[in-house]
Amino acid sequence: MQSQPASEGSAELQSQARLAVLMPIYNEIATLREVITQVLTQPEVAELIAVDDCSTDGSGELLREMSQSEPRIRALFHPVNQGKGAALRTGLRTVAQPFVIVQDADLEYDPSDYAKLLQPLVQQEADVVYGSRYLDMKVRKEAYFGQYFANQILTFLTNSLTRLNTTDMAACYKVFRSEIFSRIEIEEAGFGVCPELTVKIGRLGLRFVELPISYSPRSFADGKKITWKDGLKAIECIVKYGLRRPNNDDRTKA
Repeated sequence: MQSQPASEGSAELQSQARLAVLMPIYNEIATLREVITQVLTQPEVAELIAVDDCSTDGSGELLREMSQSEPRIRALFHPVNQGKGAALRTGLRTVAQPFVIVQDADLEYDPSDYAKLLQPLVQQEADVVYGSRYLDMKVRKEAYFGQYFANQILTFLTNSLTRLNTTDMAACYKVFRSEIFSRIEIEEAGFGVCPELTVKIGRLGLRFVELPISYSPRSFADGKKITWKDGLKAIECIVKYGLRRPNNDDRTKA
């Protein structure tokens, strides 16, 4: 299902779209200052919940420094490295806004897409909106073939086990009504959180919308962290949560 966005960045949208940005951070010193600056430039952003997952490159120190001069930054720190899913779980406990988006701490994604992604939520057309890298043919052509091919295999498997018809199972830009996390519990500590969330969204029958976003893929030399082992873990998670009996689906602890 796709939604046609209305005027992006309108005054009405900005007044209603109180957005919490949830940013897991692990060793992103090269891009962290710029991505935080870009996030905070967006008028919809009410708070940035940044969780440093025990970085060793100075990312935590930079986050602490920036949070001291910007009241919208809520800086949280893991004493040991736990993984992306654990960082999201930590951050979600503190969300105080009606909408929440996941933002990586690199520069692959453009925060100026926030307004477009929020539109279906503000207009009561969706519970979850994904920013798909592969709805835009130009972006698809610029993606690394190996990453795109692996993503499409995982996306096909996800769609086969859920009610979704997504084009990008592993999308970073996932925007939620915050209230749905009373029905979804994050169990995965690492990158398995992406397939976990997508499968659980499909199993719950939530109203789901995909919209195209801009995307600047980075290579492993540039700091890309996901490997083939994470791909195998993703398959395991898709099958695990996709085949779980409905009465065992998590409807979290309040």
